Amino acid sequence: MNKQNTVARLDLPHIDREDKLNRILSAALDNQGDILSEKNAKNETPLNYWNQEYFNLHKVNIFQESTATEKRLILQLCNLEILKEAYFIEKAGVGYMAKMILLAETTEERMLYGLFAADEVNHFSKISGFLPVPKINNSPFLNLLEEVVESNDKKVLLFVLQVVLEGWGLTHYRSIAKHCQNIQLRSTLNSFLQDESRHHATGVTLFEKISLTKLSRETITEILAVFLQMVQVGPQSVVKAIEQVKGSLSREEKINIFEQLDTQNHSGIRLKKLHSLMHLPNATSVINSLENKGYFQPLKASLCVL
Repeated sequence: MNKQNTVARLDLPHIDREDKLNRILSAALDNQGDILSEKNAKNETPLNYWNQEYFNLHKVNIFQESTATEKRLILQLCNLEILKEAYFIEKAGVGYMAKMILLAETTEERMLYGLFAADEVNHFSKISGFLPVPKINNSPFLNLLEEVVESNDKKVLLFVLQVVLEGWGLTHYRSIAKHCQNIQLRSTLNSFLQDESRHHATGVTLFEKISLTKLSRETITEILAVFLQMVQVGPQSVVKAIEQVKGSLSREEKINIFEQLDTQNHSGIRLKKLHSLMHLPNATSVINSLENKGYFQPLKASLCVL
């Protein structure tokens, strides 16, 4: 795939801060994040927005037995993972909304997606102020997101991205905002909620008006099966952060960490929420197929070691 022709463009570069175009953009956004962004770019601001309790690390023996420096590094990696995901989701959202402007079937729908594109630009600009410009890595979720937004099937786009993922994102933003220790970032995240709710509601409204074709239903089921499997295997990024700081972990050590993180309960809550988001009348066959294959069932810790 030629990424220059893709919608998400997660690898799209930034221009120099002093570029005239950047100054025009900042003026248009009335951007308040420039000073903070510059500090973070120089790594002068530690990433300590969420504490160990948010990640359940206070229950993990190997973390509690670590040195103060190791704990700080693990927490920074966990914090960075949350911010990077938000950064790339909002970046992809700009391209997605632009695509939906072109796929709009009424004037009002096109107007709505034009407004939504501006929301995504605003969110992306704001979240960018809280972390250094991240490099795109091999994230299974972001890889899936990039693939989905390339679909030309509007039914797939509406259900997967706006009904399910925007609804999921709304719950996620509420959670990270509630537990964020930084007043400015908490306020920023809370400011996203009304927009995300509107994006989700629009997806539900438009999707409820259509009937799924056999191909659309199969495509949606296949995509959501992959996504649900990611949720089933629990907080992989937390275990990865521990291993990155502590060194290679044995399978038994990883199982112990997943057990101490209460992975099965952690995943079960999220899978239950995703099930409720999908519960629309014209998506019953999708839910039934996913249920029959066990994708809404959380996995025990031993099955989360990849």
